[in-house]
Amino acid sequence: MTSRLEIRPAQTPEERLDFVRFQWTVYRDDPYWVPPLISERVAFLDPQRNPFYRHADLALFTARRDGEVVGTIAALVNHRHNEYWNERVGFFGLFEVIEDRETAEALLERACDWVRQRGMTAIRGPANFSTNEEIGLLVDGWDGPPVIMMTYNPRYYVDFIEGAGFTKAMDLLAYMVDLETFHRDGIPERLLRVARKVEERRGVRARPIDMRHFDEEVARFKEIYNSAWSRNWGFVPLTEEEIEHIAAQLRQILDPDLCFFVEKDGQPIGAALILPDLNQPLLKAYPRPGTPEWWTLLKLVWYWKVRRTVDTARAYAGGVIEPHRGVGADAVMAAAVGQALLRKGYRRLEISWILENNVMMRRMAEAFGGRVYRTYRVYEKALR
Repeated sequence: MTSRLEIRPAQTPEERLDFVRFQWTVYRDDPYWVPPLISERVAFLDPQRNPFYRHADLALFTARRDGEVVGTIAALVNHRHNEYWNERVGFFGLFEVIEDRETAEALLERACDWVRQRGMTAIRGPANFSTNEEIGLLVDGWDGPPVIMMTYNPRYYVDFIEGAGFTKAMDLLAYMVDLETFHRDGIPERLLRVARKVEERRGVRARPIDMRHFDEEVARFKEIYNSAWSRNWGFVPLTEEEIEHIAAQLRQILDPDLCFFVEKDGQPIGAALILPDLNQPLLKAYPRPGTPEWWTLLKLVWYWKVRRTVDTARAYAGGVIEPHRGVGADAVMAAAVGQALLRKGYRRLEISWILENNVMMRRMAEAFGGRVYRTYRVYEKALR
């Protein structure tokens, strides 16, 4: 006889820890899954430590059979999103489940009910928790581990989510650039020629970030980010607290040689933030419940700094503000990034993610030699 399925809120610190640890059940035999640091996930779900909670309502749920967790989901209403886009939409995220359709449908329905009760007319996801963080379901490209801050999931999630009545809202594309060609032949001469002309004729220059004045640089990046991305689908402006929180996390892993501002007459008009793929050493360190985190961190540093296993970088954020688009500032930025990646010895660059309808950014990725190698999907369902 099949045991009864229960969906319970995860509210206490102990219940949130069970929520986090369940991932190891789903992915125990998957060689491509990159386990998170448990302390980081616990902090992410702590309303006192994650500034996202200041402008959102959020609930965590676990599915249990015979007391054992068999699935998780988050349901949320991001008030800043709805105010910015004049919508009434909720979201689901942190969706993990064993290969059991009943459990998957029960979790998704609970998330739908929760946001419906708060007056929402639609639900989207998966989102952990907004476009400023991890978002989208991997629907194509299970041929290796994800890069830093990109999602990963079993193939059967696609069937479960679509079987529950969700349809595509938007695809997010990841481009891979093979830098081996650049190491052999150099940066394409056409790109360098355009960059030189723009520098000479328009006074546009690229410079690396100045870590000695990190707080001021963060403020500059926030202004560019909230302007350059303002019209992108799903964009939500970052609050001061959120940008400070993200900056504090990224500061620990940033390579300042890979992060650039583009300036005209000394004023920032664009920025590029390239991150080393910390998932490579993290997968080798393999965090797991029960292992002292100090030991995991020691192994992480060993593989990262000593063994130097990181040969991939991710173009995490990049853009130019209006009215400086279409005049070559992006070429100046791309040339600076490409030269820095070669100097540092990187072999691959993932440019992600790019909205499927962002033609300008897609052309830029393709001009850099990128090809689409993974697709992530945000789903939507109307709520009656």
